[in-house]
Amino acid sequence: MTQIRDVAARAGVSVASVSRVLSGHTGVREETRRRVLDAVKALDYRPDLAARRLRSRRTDTIGVIVADIRNPFFTEVSRAVEDVAYHHRMRLILCNTDEDPEREQSCLELMQDENVSGVILAPSLDLLSRFRAADYPFPLVLVDRCNPETVADAVVLDNVEAARVLTSHMIDNGYRRILFLHGASSATGRQRLEGYAAAMTARGLAPEAVGVAPVADRSREVARVLLARPTLPDAVLASSGLILLGLAQALRDAGRGDVAIAGFDDLPWTRLVEPGLTVIAQPTYDIGRTAAELLLQRIADPDSPVRRVVLRGELTVRGSSAASPRA
Repeated sequence: MTQIRDVAARAGVSVASVSRVLSGHTGVREETRRRVLDAVKALDYRPDLAARRLRSRRTDTIGVIVADIRNPFFTEVSRAVEDVAYHHRMRLILCNTDEDPEREQSCLELMQDENVSGVILAPSLDLLSRFRAADYPFPLVLVDRCNPETVADAVVLDNVEAARVLTSHMIDNGYRRILFLHGASSATGRQRLEGYAAAMTARGLAPEAVGVAPVADRSREVARVLLARPTLPDAVLASSGLILLGLAQALRDAGRGDVAIAGFDDLPWTRLVEPGLTVIAQPTYDIGRTAAELLLQRIADPDSPVRRVVLRGELTVRGSSAASPRA
């Protein structure tokens, strides 16, 4: 049976260096890491994980807690985290909260019971309002959702600016009565509402927003009610991909091709719906990858300064926001 000392001998490094590479330690030269991983592959070495956990009281496992794994945004984020974890020979535990604070608390307790090395968390609005990283026995990185005053490692989109850019694009194309459907239960939805309202008021226009559950079925129901009103908006914006999907379905069912729409998340279906939907494309994979890298750095150096990485969205213009015929 291959031992760790055999890997060290083949790679020409110390046993301690092999251990650092296999534990995901970031303070290892890339050349050393490559030699160790090549030796591990050549010798088909499988470390004794159980013994390692008993010695270190760590499980070499990352926890990922998301609001809704059916949301393609969180699916892509989770995939990116798993890719980084696999590269560092770590495993994943994935939990889904459905925006339920009790279920969220249960997930966090599970992570503690499993003695995970760290957690990547998309917190509910309830948890975020009272979040303190020091309250948890493991390192945490927040993803997608973070308040300005929150003291924690985080990777987020510049939500306010992204929504401002999207709304300004619609105004520039001649739309004046613009309705905004936003996720009512997340900090992300509220921040995008803030950007939308800022763009509207800056141009002397009246904001009109409706909070909905961030799922397609619910947004479709809300949109159907809104479309039944005597006076319709010129355009409707959605703060997430699932809300945008429900909105698009409601407009199709009502035969209202005269109402412009746009939203967030450049999902494959947005390119297939004629004439193509204008969206803010998020760097979703980069969000997950960066969150995983931050978490590994925090695990390796618990006392390092708190870091917040803010990424930018990209306005992708398609036919659904073409210049208004009323302009």
